[in-house]
Amino acid sequence: MTCERIALLRNIGQFDSVNAGAQLPLSRFSVIYAENGRGKTTLATILRSAKSGDPQLISDRHRLGAQHPPHIVLTVGGAPVVFQNGAWTSALPHVEVFDDGFVAANVCSGIEIETAHRKNLHELILGAQGVTLNSDVQRHVESIEQHNRDLRIKEAAIPAAARGALDVDSFCALAADPDIETKITAADRNLAAARSADAINHQPEFLTLTLPTFDAASLNLLLARQLAELEADAAARVSTHLQALGVGGEAWVSDGMARIADASEAHDHEVCPFCAQNLEGSNLIQHYQAYFSAAYQELKGALNAIEQSTSINHGGEAQAAFERAIRVASQNREFWRAFLDLPTIDVDTAAIARAWTAARDAVLALLRAKIASPLEPMSLSTIALAAIDTYEQQRSAVIALIAGLVACNPQIAVVKERAAGADVATLAADLAKLQSVRQRHEPATAQLCDEYLDEKALKAVTEAARVTARAALDQYRQNIFPAYQLAINEYLQRFNAGFRLDAVSSVNNRGGSSASYAVLINNVSVSITANDGPSFRNTLSAGDRNTLALAFFFASLEQDPNLAQKIVVIDDPMTSLDEHRSLTTVQEMRRLEARVAQMIVLSHSKPFLCALWEGADPATRSAMRISRQGTGSTLATWDVRQDCITEHDRRHELVERYLQASDPATERSVAAALRPIMEAFMRVSYPGVFPPGTMLGHFHNICQQRLNTPNQLLNTADTAELRALLDYANRFHHDTNAAWETAAINDQELTGYCGRTLRFTKRA
Repeated sequence: MTCERIALLRNIGQFDSVNAGAQLPLSRFSVIYAENGRGKTTLATILRSAKSGDPQLISDRHRLGAQHPPHIVLTVGGAPVVFQNGAWTSALPHVEVFDDGFVAANVCSGIEIETAHRKNLHELILGAQGVTLNSDVQRHVESIEQHNRDLRIKEAAIPAAARGALDVDSFCALAADPDIETKITAADRNLAAARSADAINHQPEFLTLTLPTFDAASLNLLLARQLAELEADAAARVSTHLQALGVGGEAWVSDGMARIADASEAHDHEVCPFCAQNLEGSNLIQHYQAYFSAAYQELKGALNAIEQSTSINHGGEAQAAFERAIRVASQNREFWRAFLDLPTIDVDTAAIARAWTAARDAVLALLRAKIASPLEPMSLSTIALAAIDTYEQQRSAVIALIAGLVACNPQIAVVKERAAGADVATLAADLAKLQSVRQRHEPATAQLCDEYLDEKALKAVTEAARVTARAALDQYRQNIFPAYQLAINEYLQRFNAGFRLDAVSSVNNRGGSSASYAVLINNVSVSITANDGPSFRNTLSAGDRNTLALAFFFASLEQDPNLAQKIVVIDDPMTSLDEHRSLTTVQEMRRLEARVAQMIVLSHSKPFLCALWEGADPATRSAMRISRQGTGSTLATWDVRQDCITEHDRRHELVERYLQASDPATERSVAAALRPIMEAFMRVSYPGVFPPGTMLGHFHNICQQRLNTPNQLLNTADTAELRALLDYANRFHHDTNAAWETAAINDQELTGYCGRTLRFTKRA
């Protein structure tokens, strides 16, 4: 596929509205001549834009003063390729352009090599396959950068207060713990214990507590006791008598019986302690003696003892001691509950005191009644039993509670032991980690962590893909870069460059891959980026830099497997090139032209284009020129032949035509051309004695002087012929004839001298 025509150029650069190109075909090899500023670079830029599809290249060259946007039509492969409304209808990826844009993008800007140059050169060296591999790497790198940005956002969303001292990865990695609350409580208590070690050491454990009981069964047995040996009739009579005495009568009689016993010892018989009357005949006294016997005294003693112990054990002091014990236990629990789980002390001491008092009073009332009537059988009343039962229930609850607290004393001992040797910092860290675990798995935080971990997993997948892509690229680069260095140095040698490239390699960095190389001059490596001393900027001339750029271009094409399908566009390759490189440049371009689909060369140098033209196949070459048209430019046919022939060729052709047919209009020009023809011949034939600026008359004199000598130049006849021809030719030049413009010309004479001159200059 080739570009056959530039059918339309409108509102771009120097081209206002040019359609002349529609009639000017571009062949397989095309040359375009233009003076500087006419539009060569515009055409190269158009083709560069068509390659990349970048509309900015066209927009930047919008014709100044034009109201409408650029409009371009190319004919490629027989079909139109149009740029209109800021876009190409299709791209031309097989176009390769060497111009100032290529140099500025891939080699240097002025004398500076920047990062962008090395990155672009990297892609140039890689070629299409390598660029694809490199693009894969860069795509993964960019994805990783996006993952990193997303990770930073998702990391920031996880509250720092929740993470504590942990970084986000460690925080998100915390596993869920079903017992976390229990562990946090324990850790919190351990830390609190460590911080309160001294107080813990001095805090007592729980003390046991006992509350007195009411033995209802024993009380009932005691209350029901009587004197078994006392007859029922006697007991009834005594009882009736005692009741008649009223309250305290039994005690009064009991005391009286003791006094009768004392009086009887003095009189040897029983007498009344009040009236000394003999009582031996009294039946009642005998009943009294049976009633108030030793058993009676033992019973009363037992009753008094129980009454006294009940008053003491269940009295106010006992209840006060109980209340104090509960208060102390509560205070102790308040201290220890910070370090371990303890039963709750929910004791209504007032209620217990009331129940306790009620039971006590009920028992004491019965005991005291029994004491008053020891021989009267009694039992605990329903009210007393109910009071005792109420008290016993509350007493049992208190005893169980205190037992539960006392059962915690081993745990308290452990707390004391741990607190004594605890490391506060370690315990605080343990607690913080447990709290972080709890925070990590709170629903809101868990969702944020899951999003972070999902993003991290995606990044890991992308990183793995990047590693694979990087390995493929590295393997490709291991082969392509050494081959490129070899190719470019071969071109530098062909271009007669006095330097070579060394250490051409690929460098990976965060911004992407780039090419690195050193310039080798006199076997000394010169850095391309050094700030001081020898460097690219001060060791290579403008011609060297342009030669390097051209070598880069040719070497990159050399490595392209699709070279045969390429349309190669070269804009002014001779810019800044030294003359000694022009021939090799022409030779390399001819060699390249035979290997590509099409070559289009633009230049302001006619000799350069002519040199290319003369070596091209006439059947596959075409030429055009960019000419001035008003204030702009247009495309036109270029007659390369007219610009390729020299003035000597033109003069020689002029004389030949006159010999064929005389023309009065050219006869003076023909006559004036004879001397320059001879001068050109002498400069070629005798360069040692006829250097530039030598006159033919002076040369004739030398020839005359050397006749018949070893240094003879012309023989006698030729010397004479030279003199004759010179005498005729001098008539038509101002330096030898003041009337040269009006000297008479005879056609026959002129024809004769024309033939003689041509024959003389054809001599061996």
